[in-house]
Amino acid sequence: MDNGAGGESCVGGGAASMDGRSTDGRSTGLGTGGRRPRNAWAWPPASLLGGLPPEGRDRLLGLGAQVRYEADRVLMREAEETGFVLVLLDGVVKATGRAHDGRDALLAVRMGGDLVGEFAAVDGRPRSATVTTCGPVAARMVTRGDFLDCVRRNPGIAHAVNTSIVTKLRAANTHRVDFTGCDSFTRLARVLHQIAMTYGERSGRGAVIRWPLTQPELATLSGAAEPTVHRALRRLRDSGVVSTGYRTIRVDDLARLAGLAFD
Repeated sequence: MDNGAGGESCVGGGAASMDGRSTDGRSTGLGTGGRRPRNAWAWPPASLLGGLPPEGRDRLLGLGAQVRYEADRVLMREAEETGFVLVLLDGVVKATGRAHDGRDALLAVRMGGDLVGEFAAVDGRPRSATVTTCGPVAARMVTRGDFLDCVRRNPGIAHAVNTSIVTKLRAANTHRVDFTGCDSFTRLARVLHQIAMTYGERSGRGAVIRWPLTQPELATLSGAAEPTVHRALRRLRDSGVVSTGYRTIRVDDLARLAGLAFD
């Protein structure tokens, strides 16, 4: 396999290292970067792994090799010709694309349970985005051949992968349509609501987003200037809708945020 930028198997310095796994094919946890080791992953139901039945999930997790990455590691680069896929077990990655003005635009975020790199694996074309870790990440690295063979042999997994791809494309279309005619405050509210509902840890009336989302990244996601996002976040904090901490954003009232985003 041509592992490209994200597929090295070496130790230290933010690169990948092989790790053990339990007898059912599931990881025993990161155990690094301040994360608490755990014996079972808690994947969101909307994610690929969270939605698969146990048999299909174990079959997919039996492919490839388990790898670890540290923060700020480029796993795939836009336009490179590699075809491996990463089944994310834990951690967060971001997908970015080079804009016409040379900036790196944040396109999406993916978390444990999601599949990364499947577009190039399916159509054989160059990578459509650069994927970078936002902290420690554990994943299964699967060659293109093994991934496609698994999809061919397992209709249930094929259906789940197709559904995942369609969901990503629908989200991209919705993102474009929803932002038409919206002011920057509304766009930011919609971005935060979507991330909180998809990836947030529910807590009472709110949810906690436990991964490092910077204001420049929020600006690119919401299509606004960074100073504008700074003012919008301050307005949301002053209203008691969100609170921010070190590397976290907490939505204190999801219902109020939804009202600001969509009413």
